[in-house]
Amino acid sequence: MPRHKIDEILGHIHKLQLQLEQEFDQLILEKRAEFRYTLKKGRVIFDEGVHRFNRRYRTGIWIYLRNARLLHLLTVPVIYGVMFPLLLLDLAIFFYQQICFRVYGIPLVKRADYLVIDRQHLAYLNAIEKFNCMYCGYGNGLIEYVREVIARTEQYWCPIKHARRTPNPHYRTENFADYGDVGVYQEKLRQLRKALRSE
Repeated sequence: MPRHKIDEILGHIHKLQLQLEQEFDQLILEKRAEFRYTLKKGRVIFDEGVHRFNRRYRTGIWIYLRNARLLHLLTVPVIYGVMFPLLLLDLAIFFYQQICFRVYGIPLVKRADYLVIDRQHLAYLNAIEKFNCMYCGYGNGLIEYVREVIARTEQYWCPIKHARRTPNPHYRTENFADYGDVGVYQEKLRQLRKALRSE
């Protein structure tokens, strides 16, 4: 397939992504109205009476534990054991970005844009479910944040596509130099570094 055809398809995908984001934004507004909550400075505020209504659907902790499958309970130490590597990764990426990105002139990735921990405000969840949701929100948000930090690093140091496409490459790879295209690599490297610094 010619490169211009790929660029045309990518352009169409970007337009669809923007359209999809607008649709998601509209849907979120509709859901906020339906479930009667707003966001003020990133904080969830429920309308009066919503907490009381939602609390009626909360499963008590003892019932929750009694109904849990034994195999699920046995995996708890494994699941939460990953918390320590995640915290270490979080700390390492913080220092990595603070030192390296400042030296390279790359804009810092805002951690708060990626780590959204808000499900603990849902009154229909018990304390265990709230903790589980906070953990999942932290883990997935952290991985998204780390991916963006590493993607910016890749764009700065080695913006070359791989010979074999991975299942879900980050969006920055679309602009990388083609694998083996020695003629454009140096110019592409300069262009992408300049673009990254101006973000």
